[in-house]
Amino acid sequence: MSIEVRSNRLSSDDSALPDPRRWWALAAVATAQLMIGIDMTIMNIALPSMQRSLHLSDPQRQWVITIYALGYGGLLLVGGRLSDLVGRRRGLMIGLTGFGLASALGGAALDPAMLFTARALQGVFGALLTPSVLATLAAAFPAPAERGKAFGIYGTAMGSSSGLGVVLGGVLTDYLDWRWCMYVNLPIAAVAAAGTLYAIRPVPRVAGVRVDVTGALLATTGLMALVLGFARAETDGWSAAITIGSLAAGVLALAAFIVVQKRVAGPLLPLRVVLDRRRSGSYLAVLSLAVGMFAALFFLTFYLQNVLGYSPVRAGIAFLPLTLGLMAGVRMVSPLLMRAQVRWLLCPGLLTIAAGLALLGLIGVHGGYWPHVFPVFLLVGLGTGWVLVTANSTATLGAGADTAVAGAMVMTSQQIGASLGTALLSTIAATAAADHLRTHPIAPAEAAVHGFNVASLGAAAFLCLAALAVFLRTGRGGSAR
Repeated sequence: MSIEVRSNRLSSDDSALPDPRRWWALAAVATAQLMIGIDMTIMNIALPSMQRSLHLSDPQRQWVITIYALGYGGLLLVGGRLSDLVGRRRGLMIGLTGFGLASALGGAALDPAMLFTARALQGVFGALLTPSVLATLAAAFPAPAERGKAFGIYGTAMGSSSGLGVVLGGVLTDYLDWRWCMYVNLPIAAVAAAGTLYAIRPVPRVAGVRVDVTGALLATTGLMALVLGFARAETDGWSAAITIGSLAAGVLALAAFIVVQKRVAGPLLPLRVVLDRRRSGSYLAVLSLAVGMFAALFFLTFYLQNVLGYSPVRAGIAFLPLTLGLMAGVRMVSPLLMRAQVRWLLCPGLLTIAAGLALLGLIGVHGGYWPHVFPVFLLVGLGTGWVLVTANSTATLGAGADTAVAGAMVMTSQQIGASLGTALLSTIAATAAADHLRTHPIAPAEAAVHGFNVASLGAAAFLCLAALAVFLRTGRGGSAR
């Protein structure tokens, strides 16, 4: 209690002065979120080796990804409110420590049950860590002149994690062992924790914050049910009872959640957060971005390795232009956050990703890397950096006591979009490939690429419609600074 009182007095006396350690704080939280992003990608690369080592069945293999998504996507809103309750610094330390220990448990897994437990715990602690990261970032950089640059650096770390995860996963799996794909989180968590202790002051928890238990249960149940439904749609089909039941339960639980949020005194997600036109437009943009990113990353991973014959390491290196494009997008949009309207920042980013997906829809079996794949990576990366920086800055701008939960909604939108994209686009690709194979039975590779083409063009069309919806929703609002 005494620490919190002192830190409150300091922050009050020095409110006009920027924190001299704010850039170290940025490095710490960017490293923390980089770890989360790397883990999401690296596990896909490690799955085949993991399956052989622990004798996982094909359905069990899918749960390595799904059980993490359930914990992370389902608990982000709760994590945002808990971050306000315990304080940003404490939330960061709990999240980093828990995620690191869960990763160690997964790396030492002796059987599927031990691995699944570790992945579930990673999701739980990640759901606390991410909102604490965004709340810390928003509090450390309130000034418009520095805010754009700070969110640009954060966006670069967040977006480049996918490409880095692919490269790292390929190297660790090829030259060491799949277990190192989990152990690698330990040094990253340690560095981020050391930076947090050094650079981020303890601050008192937000006054009057209470956990809306009913809302937490409904939100968690609803989000988990949606994620599960989309995951089962990919493996069991959209007409399966488990798919329909999960999606229906998710929609009903979230509808009840909205009703509860209107009536309780201390809601988990104050509706003012999502009713704000700029924030809701940002959430829609991130959800749509996640759908498109799935198409690009999943389809190109298959294309490079199964069609062009790249090794995992070479395929990972081939993803580097995605990071270069993302860094370029971040660098272009960061100065504009201070003066451009949100609609003119989000929509061009979505349309740029759509252009990359349209090119992906034209790739053939005998395509080349530089003329066909490289432009896709560059455009998708450029648009991703553009959208992520704008959305994260807009969502947390002026949110006050709701900053953590407003930031959590960004990642919740991304998680739902990724789950939706996985289920929907995989179904489209599989159906198109099967139809093509019926007329061309001796060309399975051609059929698979045809399926990816159709799904990619569908994703491009979806992003164009999303850009229009975001444009109309955000209106003539202010800047994203």
